[in-house]
Amino acid sequence: MNLFAEIRALVVEALDQLMAGGTLPGGLDLSTVAVEPPRDPAHGDMATNAAMVLARPAGMKPRDIADALAGRLAADPRIASAEVAGPGFLNLRLASDEWRAVIRAALIEGDDYGRAPAGQGERINVEFVSANPTGPMHVGHMRGAVFGDALANLLAFAGHEVTREYYINDGGAQVDVLARSAYERYREAHGLEPQIAEGLYPGDYLIPVGEALKAKYGPTLLDRPESGWLAEVRDFATEAMMAEIREDLALLGIGMNIYSSEKALYGTGRIEAAIERLAQAGLIYEGVLEPPKGKLPEDWEAREQTLFRSTAHGDDVDRPVKKSDGSWTYFAPDIAYHWDKIDRGYDALIDIFGADHGGYVKRMQAAVAALSGGRVPLDVKLIQLVRLFKNGEPFKMSKRAGTFVTLRDVVEQAGRDVTRFHMLTRKNDAALDFDFDKVLEQSKDNPVWYVQYASARINSVLTRAAEMGVDVSDRGLAAADLSRLDHPAELALARRIGEWPRTVETAARAHEPHRIAFFLYDLASDLHALWNRGNDDPALRFVQSGDPDTTAAKIALVRAVGVVISAGLGILGVTPAKEMR
Repeated sequence: MNLFAEIRALVVEALDQLMAGGTLPGGLDLSTVAVEPPRDPAHGDMATNAAMVLARPAGMKPRDIADALAGRLAADPRIASAEVAGPGFLNLRLASDEWRAVIRAALIEGDDYGRAPAGQGERINVEFVSANPTGPMHVGHMRGAVFGDALANLLAFAGHEVTREYYINDGGAQVDVLARSAYERYREAHGLEPQIAEGLYPGDYLIPVGEALKAKYGPTLLDRPESGWLAEVRDFATEAMMAEIREDLALLGIGMNIYSSEKALYGTGRIEAAIERLAQAGLIYEGVLEPPKGKLPEDWEAREQTLFRSTAHGDDVDRPVKKSDGSWTYFAPDIAYHWDKIDRGYDALIDIFGADHGGYVKRMQAAVAALSGGRVPLDVKLIQLVRLFKNGEPFKMSKRAGTFVTLRDVVEQAGRDVTRFHMLTRKNDAALDFDFDKVLEQSKDNPVWYVQYASARINSVLTRAAEMGVDVSDRGLAAADLSRLDHPAELALARRIGEWPRTVETAARAHEPHRIAFFLYDLASDLHALWNRGNDDPALRFVQSGDPDTTAAKIALVRAVGVVISAGLGILGVTPAKEMR
């Protein structure tokens, strides 16, 4: 049940009737007509922009349209009042039974309340994490991992068919550096002093890799020249790092559907084929780029390169795909990789990058637009930095990693649920502070604790009601006499429950899972507020001694809140709390 969608359908029906009767000109496009919560709850339950968006195409004053529409809507028994405000805004108040019906719908539909039917949406590929396989995942990767997984959960909940994908950057120079670093740890395992030269990876995490290399190869690699061991050590170390990355993702409850290898694109003709496809569209040419703005790098020189005319698809400058020495740029295999995703038949692509990849967005979107003929959109979400604090001080670097705090460090100290929820308490493109003291604090200022506290309170009140003989099964509560819920605070909580399907819809459309975390906090706040009002007004207490029918109605409301909290936490990848410790 999506009450906002139902009322929008009612508004559209009324507009169709006004067009049929000649009050409005026929053939108006109603696609931009929306029904939303009003900015000020005092103005009503819902508001529609119909009169404002139709005034110009109808050639009428907004208020005249609003007055005519209000008259139609007020005649429907679901609408308690339809009031025109300002130049033509239309505020609606619904009959209380409509909000009570929301409670019953949540109980009947359970965790599927607000969920769109599977297969009703697009096939979407969400590529996220895609960390270089050169070391353990750090806290920056962690935020992108949580965001990507929650976004995939949200899109699936909204009816889309979602694929989670990790692109292994194992084809560049960084994996050669990994191999040389691991080889030094291999030498160390044989009792030799490792030569960790500048530019190699210094972290202790490669010590076990060196020992594993010794176990597999013995001393046979020691006397070989680099050309004799580099490829084997590179493959071995890359696989070892990917195994660790998979373990790190598992700590967060994240599993990928597909792991794609950059290295696997080389030698297959896929890169050449992708560039040829762009060439056939007239988008590849030989040319010389303009010098970069600002201070020129010392090694910059004007030279002819093979360029992709990305400016034809919205980029700022054209981009090189082949270097002057004939080798591919790092952009070329990325083009081929995205062409592969397009060929797999996805309707939309989402890439999740670190904030330092902001300059890469337009060129990648241009490539996808060119390769798909504009059919497949690419949305790139940039993940801003996470700043770690503990005891009021910046969190110290990890010795094991050498230069950064690992994902494992954070999860082991804060816990998976706390980590995941807190990573979603800010929009992805805003910096986020992760203070270990605050995220574990038991207060209203800690969103994850506040929502989990609501979940625990719901569980406790269900137990109390069951002890007094109330049937607290969802089926039993759905049959309760909900007309006993007549206090404004109770109906306000029901209204919040009624906003859940719309919240899922808008969050999924915007690709913004943080909206789910915000909604859960607001829902928990409403529940706690009603609970606290019961301390002063016994009639508002959820368990009414000696009155099982009223208790059942109130417990139905509480349980409906629990249904939404459970579904919302499921999207965030967080387990609801049964009790607080």
